[in-house]
Amino acid sequence: MDNAGYTTLTRQSGLAREMQIVANNIANAATTGYRAEGLIFSEYVKPVEGGASLSMGQGNVRNTSFDQGALTQTGGSFDFAIEGDGYFLVETPAGERLTRAGAFSPSAVGDLVTYDGFRVLDTGGAPVFVPPGAAVSVGSDGTVSADGAPLGQIGIVRPLDPLNMVREDGVMFRADAGHEPSDTARLMQGFVENSNVSAISQLSRMVEVQRAYELGQSFLTSEDERVRGALKALVG
Repeated sequence: MDNAGYTTLTRQSGLAREMQIVANNIANAATTGYRAEGLIFSEYVKPVEGGASLSMGQGNVRNTSFDQGALTQTGGSFDFAIEGDGYFLVETPAGERLTRAGAFSPSAVGDLVTYDGFRVLDTGGAPVFVPPGAAVSVGSDGTVSADGAPLGQIGIVRPLDPLNMVREDGVMFRADAGHEPSDTARLMQGFVENSNVSAISQLSRMVEVQRAYELGQSFLTSEDERVRGALKALVG
C-alpha cells in the first residue's frame, strides 16, 4: 500500500472514533451535568532523506468541553447546580471524584448521595449529613442548614490542572493533580445543570463526519480497483 492509502486509512480510523464520540454526545444531550467531548486530529511528521518529509494524521486525542450548561429549575430540596467554575466533590470506591451533576438525595442513614449512591463530601472531605425529616436549606456558598441550624458545607472545588483531568464517564472526573476550594462558584438550590451538548451542532457534525468517511471509502475503493487493474495488466 502506498503512502496515500496509509494516510487515508488513518483518517478513516480517526473519523470512526469521532463518529462514536458524536453519537455518545447526542445520546447524553439530556444527561444532567454531562460534558460534551470532541476529537483532536494530530499530525506526525518524520524527516526523509533527500530533504522531503513524511506526515501522517491521526485522530486520537479526546477533548472535553467545560462550558457552562443551561440551568433548569426543579424546586427539589436536594437538587443543586453550580454557577461558575467548580465541581461537587464525591466519594467513590476508587477515591474522590469531581462532578457537575447535582441531582442528589438523602440515603437511608442520612448521607447526601448521588444518583449512583456515592456520598457527597464537604469542604473537609467528610460526608454531608442531612437529618431525616428536617427542612434543609443551602446557601450560595454551599452551607447546609437544617431547621435554621448550620450543619456543614457542601464541597465545591476546582481542579489544579483542569486540562489533564481524566474522564471516567459522562459526568465523573478524576483530578490526579489535586483540587482546591473554589471561591468564585455559586451554588443554587432547586436547580440542576443540563448537559452542555448542542444537539443541533452535533447532528450537523455527524453528517459531516459521515460524508468525509464515505469520501475516504470511495478513494480506497478506487485505489484498490486501480491496483487490481495494474496487476492484471502485468500478469496478462
